[in-house]
Amino acid sequence: MHIDIQALGFALTEPLREQVERRVRLALTRHGTRVRGVSVRLEDRNGSRGGPDLCCRVRVRIKGQAEVVIEDREADLHRAISRALDRAGRAVERQLARPRWSAARAR
Repeated sequence: MHIDIQALGFALTEPLREQVERRVRLALTRHGTRVRGVSVRLEDRNGSRGGPDLCCRVRVRIKGQAEVVIEDREADLHRAISRALDRAGRAVERQLARPRWSAARAR
């Protein structure tokens, strides 16, 4: 699984990158090769003004399915990462559990 991580408005440190990669693997590894890639964008939307402005946006590409996109905002970046990836894991689970209807089946 390819994992792309970017930070906007602050530096992406190696410990933060490792944390995000670990959380992605915990949330999505059980889906095996069906998950083609994951994009994680971390952003500080308000800068030094504070508030729940730290955003984690997760985009999961699934083989033969629609993308799953989850965004979470918190005052604490680690909490935003954790919540967004937990929600992404559940959303992918639901997406993969849905029956896939093709035009041939609908006839």
